Amino acid sequence: MKKFTNRKQSKEKEYQVEDLVLLSIKDLKWQMKERWSKKLTECFVEPYRIKEIVSSNVVELELPSSIRIHLVVNVSWVYLYKPQVKGQKKVPPKPLIIKEKEEFEVEKILNKRVVWGKEKFLVW
Repeated sequence: MKKFTNRKQSKEKEYQVEDLVLLSIKDLKWQMKERWSKKLTECFVEPYRIKEIVSSNVVELELPSSIRIHLVVNVSWVYLYKPQVKGQKKVPPKPLIIKEKEEFEVEKILNKRVVWGKEKFLVW
């Protein structure tokens, strides 16, 4: 029976000082009231650096002052940050500045729909 139980147990992740981790937004939901959709928001926010390891399941993060939560969080709220593979970064197109406004050049219109009386376009 022990071998079946141990299969479901996850191995403890080893975090080190200065590691970059992603912070779960479960603690930040009240700060994200202005977001339009809970479905479309990110599950994790920016990579933050670990300042100190308090215990095996608690870490202290270097957070900006705009995030108003306690600096010490449980490891279940953080995930190790893995940077993108070289050559995989998505670079947004540079905006065209016409009459002091940012505009983007549209290659193709893929779809069109009307939402609350306004036309919305899906562009490439």
